[in-house]
Amino acid sequence: MIRSGLTIILLCIVWVSFAQQDPVLMRINGKDVLRSEFEYIYNKNNALAGVEQKTLKEYVDLFVNFKLKVAAAEAAGIDTTRAFREELEGYRRQLAKSYLTDENVSELAARQVYDKMKANHRAGQVRVSHIFKYLPQTVTTHALRSAEARMDSIYAALQKGQADFDACVRDFSDEKKSFWVSWLQMPAEFEDIVFGLQAGEMSRPFFTPQGIHIVKVLERKEIRPFDEIKNEIIRRQTRRHGMDKGTEALVEKLKKEYKYMPDKAGMDELLLKGSTDKRLFVLDGREYTGKMFAPFAAAHPQGVQRQLDGFVMKAVLDYEYGRLEQKFPEFRMLMQEYRDGMLLFEISNREIWERVPSDEAGLAAYFAEHRSDYHWKTPRYKGIVLHTTTKRIGKQVRKFLKSLPEEEWQNAIRLTFNAKTRQVQAEQGLFALGDNAYVDAEIFKKGETEPVESFPFTTFLGEKVKGPQTYQEVRGLLSGDYQNYLEERWIAQLRAASKVEINQEVLKTVNNH
Repeated sequence: MIRSGLTIILLCIVWVSFAQQDPVLMRINGKDVLRSEFEYIYNKNNALAGVEQKTLKEYVDLFVNFKLKVAAAEAAGIDTTRAFREELEGYRRQLAKSYLTDENVSELAARQVYDKMKANHRAGQVRVSHIFKYLPQTVTTHALRSAEARMDSIYAALQKGQADFDACVRDFSDEKKSFWVSWLQMPAEFEDIVFGLQAGEMSRPFFTPQGIHIVKVLERKEIRPFDEIKNEIIRRQTRRHGMDKGTEALVEKLKKEYKYMPDKAGMDELLLKGSTDKRLFVLDGREYTGKMFAPFAAAHPQGVQRQLDGFVMKAVLDYEYGRLEQKFPEFRMLMQEYRDGMLLFEISNREIWERVPSDEAGLAAYFAEHRSDYHWKTPRYKGIVLHTTTKRIGKQVRKFLKSLPEEEWQNAIRLTFNAKTRQVQAEQGLFALGDNAYVDAEIFKKGETEPVESFPFTTFLGEKVKGPQTYQEVRGLLSGDYQNYLEERWIAQLRAASKVEINQEVLKTVNNH
């Protein structure tokens, strides 16, 4: 009882200490928001280039609005959809990569490979052509000897100048085109040969797992700087060996951290019989058995020892993967930021962005209520500019269009006056000073014009206006304003339906503790 009581007291002390280090800054609809989360978002956004800096008070309001929208997305069930969960997990896997390797060890190993490449004259790339005969793994001894003899014969002819290499590639090779080779890209047997040759040199016949080759180096490129190819080297090393050095080093550290204890009896039985029901090892107090090993082995056909080594590594990395948020505050913050950002985007899309383009009634009503906001500083000409082949045609067109709605003008000109022969060139729209030289000269009395070739007679139908007559004329600007209006109304609704509590004393300690 005494020990139990002490444990409870110690836990309380730890909790109070943590709470003092990272206190609750605000509570939104009963959900706590710690100071650390607010500080992370506040400092990150205020540090963005080109973004206007916000005061603490300004940002508190923005943050609360942001959290209320996220809560609305959660209430709508967006975070429970399959697409959302898959995207979030994909981001988590990508983000976790740097946490599941010892980057210093990985970089050191990559540097060693890079130095070896330079020391062994492994150029960044070599362009090669080869006389190549594919040999399947099931090739018979007779076929193998026959292919080898044929290649020896070709090589001898090339050595004596009795054959042309390019012609032999064309006539005998299973691969006709030249190609670039980077180190760790082709089988080691191939690279050992080609990187040892100078441009213009040819190899003797040699075997690789793919077949038999005679290779000629056509061109070499110097190796790129280490920083440019470091990640590429790490990736290729991983593909070739199954795991990079940094990950192996991290696994060894984690084994110690989580008190990894192998069970000799279980492992010996597994290695002897190929299967066991016994315990294989313990990791952070959790047992891993032969039954847990069996599915892994079935998915990774190879030697039992390599399967066991791989199973241990996977168990350690999987355990660490599940604890990343708990161990690394920055990882937790990044995941929270990405999750909330996805929810914010989806709910904003539903409530605002997808709605505005199709809400014709809403746009028209908003324009009618705020029409004066869209008056122009200087008048504009709303109408049509008509260039015609004769003065008489110009009068006829103008008279005809007066009896029609403006939206039918262009179609009427096409069907009535330009059906057989083009007699009219027309430009219709809303023109500010500088938009159209003919409007500038005739309507705004600015500048001079020359007649349009083939359409020398110009006339006008329209009027000067101080502001738009329909919302369609300012749709672009109006859509932005209407979107802001819907946003403000939505936030007001969320605020009215929510309970937001802010600890002002904790707020004073933001970035000051």
